[in-house]
Amino acid sequence: MKIVVIGGTGLIGSKLVAQLRQQSHDAVAASPRSGVNAVTGEGLAPALDGADVVVDVANAPSWEPAAVLAFFERSSKNLVATEAAAAVKHHVALSIVGTDRSPDIAYFRAKLAQESIVKAGSVPYSIVRATQFLEFLGAIGEAGVSGDGIVVPSASFQPIASDDVADCLADIATGPPLNGTIDLAGPEKAPFNEFVARRLKAAGDKRTVVGDPKAHYYGATIDDTSLVPLGEARLGKTSLATWLARL
Repeated sequence: MKIVVIGGTGLIGSKLVAQLRQQSHDAVAASPRSGVNAVTGEGLAPALDGADVVVDVANAPSWEPAAVLAFFERSSKNLVATEAAAAVKHHVALSIVGTDRSPDIAYFRAKLAQESIVKAGSVPYSIVRATQFLEFLGAIGEAGVSGDGIVVPSASFQPIASDDVADCLADIATGPPLNGTIDLAGPEKAPFNEFVARRLKAAGDKRTVVGDPKAHYYGATIDDTSLVPLGEARLGKTSLATWLARL
């Protein structure tokens, strides 16, 4: 099976490509680095020629509201059109849990636009909405620096290891299209600030982490329903303790 991974040289993409190749699939890592640009369309048609499945895990280089929206709209429109012409049988898109519940977060609005384009296309699809990655806890904490400490939201949080995201995407990509959406989250749920505090402590960072219900997450306030699955979800297997032990 030929599976083209858009964004195949990034964090999730590189793990997914490696896993698919271990399963003896013809996995192609497509990104601007390999001469494939979904936003401009450069190299897209040759890369998708003969593809059975396309998995889109590309990330926008800029999270500025207009730029991130343009990135996901243009790349998604180019992908669904090129896939249709190439008779691709399955489009898999990686999105975010809560995209439809946090309209004040520009990145979430852009991902929701991406989802809408995929759903409106003619190619059968699966949308995997994942929670935030454990790998980003450090950067999330730095975004909340306040004086000598860190202030982050206290809302419920359920981050997942990138390895578990790649596992799920490989399973979905090699199965039949869902023509629907599934949620994917880590095995543990706790206040946002607790995850950030444990990550900093593991790194030897002694700064105090405070949870504040009014603290912003990428420009918006969040609550216990914003970033976690509200119904049935597929759960990863990697706990925070296990992940921290690998650092």
